[in-house]
Amino acid sequence: MSFAISQVPAPKNEPVRSYAPGSKEVKSLISTYKKMWKEKVEVFMIINGKEVKTDEKVTINSPQDHQHNLGFYYKGGKKQVTEAINSCLEARTEWANLPWEQRASIFLKAADLLAGPYRDKINAATMIGQGKNVFQAEIDSACEAIDFLRFNVQFMTELYSEQPISDAGIWNRAEYRPLEGFTYAITPFNFTAISLNLPVSMAMMGNVVVWKPSDKQIYSAKVIMEVLTEAGLPAGVINMVFADGAETSKQILSHPDFSGIHFTGSTSVFQSLWKQIGENIHQYKTYPRIVGETGGKDFVLAHPSSNAAQVATALVRGSFEYQGQKCSAASRAYVPKSLWKEVKKIMGEQLADIKMGSPEDPSNFVNAVIDKNSFEKCKGYIERAKKSKEAKIVFGGGCDDKKGWFVEPTVIETTNPHYESMEEEIFGPMLTLFVYEDKNWKETLKLVDETSPYALTGAIFAQDRYAINEATKALENAAGNFYINDKPTGAVVGQQPFGGARASGTNDKAGSKMNLLRWVSARSIKENFVSPTDYKYPFLG
Repeated sequence: MSFAISQVPAPKNEPVRSYAPGSKEVKSLISTYKKMWKEKVEVFMIINGKEVKTDEKVTINSPQDHQHNLGFYYKGGKKQVTEAINSCLEARTEWANLPWEQRASIFLKAADLLAGPYRDKINAATMIGQGKNVFQAEIDSACEAIDFLRFNVQFMTELYSEQPISDAGIWNRAEYRPLEGFTYAITPFNFTAISLNLPVSMAMMGNVVVWKPSDKQIYSAKVIMEVLTEAGLPAGVINMVFADGAETSKQILSHPDFSGIHFTGSTSVFQSLWKQIGENIHQYKTYPRIVGETGGKDFVLAHPSSNAAQVATALVRGSFEYQGQKCSAASRAYVPKSLWKEVKKIMGEQLADIKMGSPEDPSNFVNAVIDKNSFEKCKGYIERAKKSKEAKIVFGGGCDDKKGWFVEPTVIETTNPHYESMEEEIFGPMLTLFVYEDKNWKETLKLVDETSPYALTGAIFAQDRYAINEATKALENAAGNFYINDKPTGAVVGQQPFGGARASGTNDKAGSKMNLLRWVSARSIKENFVSPTDYKYPFLG
């Protein structure tokens, strides 16, 4: 088998379409959006390559209009999960034995399908079902998804090409086998690209997968399976089920052939899954791989030497793009007193210019939060801040659920650096800001590091290179993705491998070779060309 990297097209990050007002691109996408909005979609589970129905139908709604019926999906149960597991185990041997080039071809084709004929459809499904604007859908469900597919093929070939040295008379080689058994992917609502990458990265390395998408991401999950099927993914390799999360996980994690989990979601759920795996460890045929990316309480720290306009823009973009529903979103900020007046002025001007509404209007920067629970959670923090003696609403604070789950971009200023919204993950368009005395820079570094149990992303702004160096060292454990003079969101596949530590996950860096290594089990093979025929070593004479 040849492992020449040159056989694979060198990946480049997918160009982002501008969707400028009046352009053909935006007209085509909005036309697709309107067409899909009117259609009643029927979403099946996909098990062993077949569409699976049940008697239970669940209505699909949209965040921007919770009364609008988009269609329904079929909800499964224990029977369908069992069928998905069995389908995996039946497909495993043939899929694992398929040459890596053949697997690569499927996913490269999927990337080209997303880049071309499916681009409007996957973006529109993400806009409708997950409440993303034109640009946020483009950089997620199109560009990042395509990048995951293409770069992971490159990373796979690089991994396979890494071979040990061989001494005279022997040949050493490494074999990167898929895990023994089946794997499990649990994916979130907020990124279509993550929902694609988690099951696909495991399947690409020869594994078979039971995939449970979020019930808030059903529409784009359907399109993902359509793309993979058209690209030639064999039946049974990835089985998509819609069932109760806790019951599905309990069933899967108690199976002796369970071999790994790829998870993105809440910290509490991930910890519960880890605990279940530990309790079942004696039942498994192999120790399962556990890879998870969870929450974040991501920071922006400005030094007195920083540029006020740059800080203000990073806060507006980093906190309020996609309504703050990114695990990397800026949700706590530390601004020096000498800079706050100017930062506040610029933020106010920018926020006053922002439009909020349906993604159908491409000029809307902010859209609805994902569901009622999210809306009520945000509203609760806003109402408590209005009553608090330690906090005040500086910008925003409005909520409207008459048609959709709309929460205004909200900035809370607090005099207590440990105020609840400085420490707790909210996952909405809310930023809490603490103004510190310029002289307290060093103390603020310690405050940033120790305030949150999370360590996903963080950003510092400064023109003073000594301050940049000091902050980079002081905050080395506070963020798995660390940004200097940039917002803490927007990691690009192949450029900033993504993941955090502490309570934010296992830091296995999605979008890198490090992640793919978790989905193989290495075998070292030594072949001796001339075997000895006498037990005596030279020292014995």
